[in-house]
Amino acid sequence: MNPNGEARNRKVFVPYLVVAATSLLLLPRHAAAGQSGAPAGDEIGMARELGPETWARCAGHLSNPNAKVYELSHVRSNTMPLSPFAGPFELNYLPSNGLPGTSQVFNMDVLNENANPGQQGTQIDALGHFGYLDEAWDGTSPLSLEGAHYYGGFTQEEVKPIPSSPLLKLGMDRVPPIVTTAILLDARRHVGGGKPMSAGEVVTAQHIEGMLKAQGLEERGLLPGDVVYVYTGWSDRYQDPDTDKVYYSMAPGLSYDAAKYLGEQRVVAVGLDTPTIDALADGQLAGTAGPPPGSPPEMMFPVHYYFLTQAGIHNLENVKLDELARDQVSSSCTIVLPLREKGAAGSPIRPIAIGAPGR
Repeated sequence: MNPNGEARNRKVFVPYLVVAATSLLLLPRHAAAGQSGAPAGDEIGMARELGPETWARCAGHLSNPNAKVYELSHVRSNTMPLSPFAGPFELNYLPSNGLPGTSQVFNMDVLNENANPGQQGTQIDALGHFGYLDEAWDGTSPLSLEGAHYYGGFTQEEVKPIPSSPLLKLGMDRVPPIVTTAILLDARRHVGGGKPMSAGEVVTAQHIEGMLKAQGLEERGLLPGDVVYVYTGWSDRYQDPDTDKVYYSMAPGLSYDAAKYLGEQRVVAVGLDTPTIDALADGQLAGTAGPPPGSPPEMMFPVHYYFLTQAGIHNLENVKLDELARDQVSSSCTIVLPLREKGAAGSPIRPIAIGAPGR
């Protein structure tokens, strides 16, 4: 690792981290412990909707002779775009080695110290990734977590009692395999007019209903347990190697009313081809621009807040949707398998979709 590069990244990373920590907890006093209809103590959220019914919905896609398999993840590498909220990602490749007394050789690799692989590349957020306080933290006084709340009515003491603790509740080890039907909404075509959506631009609930109609999905609609993929076209800026550093600095995303609409449909996960499912205007991370209109007060990541702490819906970020959109695969069977990392707040994923082009 380049020490100078590491120092430069740290200078950028620290203020981003302060902003992120602040915005995670700038949430309203009236927020409920959860609004998904789940019993107190629930740890899996809308994944309760998964099971034989969602698997059966996949059958038509899997048996279609015209179906194709679509990779929905980006290749992970040392030069991919990296989140400013997570540590550096550097896979170090070890020399080939041998086993004494045998004719075998083997190869291995290791990650760098302080890596956060669960928050880099195509990934899923655990429900315990976000919590909220009753009052805003000013960002200068010591952060008190005593009153932090999480999905299911869990407290900070129950979820992460000490700084070095894993998530004792709501971690990645609680997330079941996601095997269900998926709906792709082509916002690049129907919201952006065929061009990538702009940074800070939002997909609203009205847009979602309009896209369902335009794509011939109005009668089917969104079903409980669906995964919803939203293609914004922002992934055109996903470069590897990441030379311009634009991809993570801003992005389009969902509006707060869109998040609530999707929660009402009881979808299990929502994935965008963006670094965060929340919209980020140019300058928002630096504090020179505000969140999208309609966001609750004092929130930078309102969709994260609603999905993870209120509705129990998982975020899928940096999803590769260009080929699915190109082939107009509006409905498919999707499989999303997170790693079962005990107490982790996120996980790399390799989601796939199986569906017929033009359907």
